[in-house]
Amino acid sequence: MNLLLAALAPVITIIIYIYVKDKYEKESIKLLFFNFLMGGVISILVSTVLYMFYNAYIPKALPFSVQDQFVKAFFIVACIEEFSKYIVVRYYAQPKKDFNEPFDGIIYAVMVSMGFAAVENIMYVFNGGLEVAFLRALTAVPAHATFGVLMGYFMGIAKFSGKHRVKWNLVGLLLAILFHGSYDFFLFINFIPGISAGAFVSLIIGVILSKRAIKAHQKNSYFK
Repeated sequence: MNLLLAALAPVITIIIYIYVKDKYEKESIKLLFFNFLMGGVISILVSTVLYMFYNAYIPKALPFSVQDQFVKAFFIVACIEEFSKYIVVRYYAQPKKDFNEPFDGIIYAVMVSMGFAAVENIMYVFNGGLEVAFLRALTAVPAHATFGVLMGYFMGIAKFSGKHRVKWNLVGLLLAILFHGSYDFFLFINFIPGISAGAFVSLIIGVILSKRAIKAHQKNSYFK
């Protein structure tokens, strides 16, 4: 039970934070819960299927090759995981009538990301214990949140941009992949002394941009 609470605590904290930031027109708790649930079920399921395909048919990266770890970080892990979240937001949340202002892109994308992060965190924490729980509470879980905010910011723009919807949706997806890939890449090449610090730099930049994205959509809310 302690490990479960430790795994879920950072996820719950981020959910509360982003819910409070939705100042002007709160979303349905039921709909938010379903996005969280689908992030934990559909996104993980899609990721698992894609990873199975990767393991079966794509040559594996060499453990001490920077180039191969770059491909793994950006084109395998980041693409698979962010695409699996994207399809839930794009085909479940975005078409809903409740998605009625740009900020909703952020809150729904974060809910999906936190569903994904919850399942992932439970697996890591149950294998690694409280030390892993503490480390991931400060790194991996907030990182997933920033990926969600950055993706959702542009998907919120896309919802109301008419013929440019596809473009802005893809910008959101690609930005999430970029930051996810950057974060993972520096961790994957930790055989280079000190290089893992790059993951924290990437995370800090993501947090700064996420805060700016949240403020921008708050400012432009249709319900002020």
